[in-house]
Amino acid sequence: MKSSNKKFTAKDVKLLSKEEVFKGFFKMVRFTVSHKLFAGGWSQPITRELLERGDCVGVLLYDPVNKLVGLVEQFRIGALEQEDGPWLYEVVAGMVEPGQTLESVAHREVEEEAGVKDSKLMPICDYWVSPGGTSERMYLYCALTDLTGCGGNFGLEHEAEDILLHVLPQGDVFTWFEQGQFNNAATTICLMWLRANCDHIAESVH
Repeated sequence: MKSSNKKFTAKDVKLLSKEEVFKGFFKMVRFTVSHKLFAGGWSQPITRELLERGDCVGVLLYDPVNKLVGLVEQFRIGALEQEDGPWLYEVVAGMVEPGQTLESVAHREVEEEAGVKDSKLMPICDYWVSPGGTSERMYLYCALTDLTGCGGNFGLEHEAEDILLHVLPQGDVFTWFEQGQFNNAATTICLMWLRANCDHIAESVH
């Protein structure tokens, strides 16, 4: 999204150096840049490490006919110190590889992580996950589908995925949301969007 009142553009940054400093499960790159200042002139060289993640998609599973919500539960290393354990309720998600479309990745991940093969995607929004330290940009969708009879264990063994799909009544999900049970950004944004749009979605499918 372009903002008409932004003062600077990408042309107002000078890339002085770029160096790959680590490559494992993720890649870390060290940039040195200089950029224009709001008060005029240019900044001194600034060095920053960036976790390069690229684009990813997140998909909220929703059954508007039966008022059911599908959320996955899985282990997350970043939540290792969470008091009740590092397993989080999340939306389905996956990384976008070069040459892949957002929609194709969304459908692929829904099938791999939830076993759902037939769904209709509705875009929700996109956002920078944490632009102070990572290049990751998340594109969120709602997948309209029939969730009756769904649930169980999913994920790809060669990617060490161990994913449990929960299919929950819409009312229970909204109650748990108000109680703070969903504590990651993609899930929070998707559920806020669903709460604001569920009545409209239900009307559109009848």
